[in-house]
Amino acid sequence: MTLFSEMESKYESRDTEYFVNLLDHPDYVVRTRATCILVDFGGEDKVEYIARVLKNDESELVRHEAAFSLGQMGHSTGIPPLADATLNDPSLFVRHEAAIALGVVGSSEAKEALQGALSDPDKPVVDSAVVALSNIRFMETLCKNEQFAKLTGG
Repeated sequence: MTLFSEMESKYESRDTEYFVNLLDHPDYVVRTRATCILVDFGGEDKVEYIARVLKNDESELVRHEAAFSLGQMGHSTGIPPLADATLNDPSLFVRHEAAIALGVVGSSEAKEALQGALSDPDKPVVDSAVVALSNIRFMETLCKNEQFAKLTGG
């Protein structure tokens, strides 16, 4: 618990470097929290760190959280790592979340990866790609309120 107290103090001082270093911590709970905290700090400069977690973390739970987080961040620089995870992550859990996150970002840049996900062997991934593509179409044609579209994107 001493670590979590230290993390709280570093959170209050918004110590980005501290949390970036925790992304390599042996405990997946710590890595998950560090991912969420970096996202909370905001800024497109955090995308590279979250993308690294999505690509390399050994835990599918942590990778899932990274995919979710990239979607919530909404930066177009998150699209390539999300597209890669949608098409290539070994975990159905992560591929599903990465597809949904692409829909939340809502950029037409994500369409190719989502079209590819329509051929995924796991139905939840296909269903997630359908939802994401639907949201992108909505954002391109009818959307008047971007926040509403992000909430309905997955």
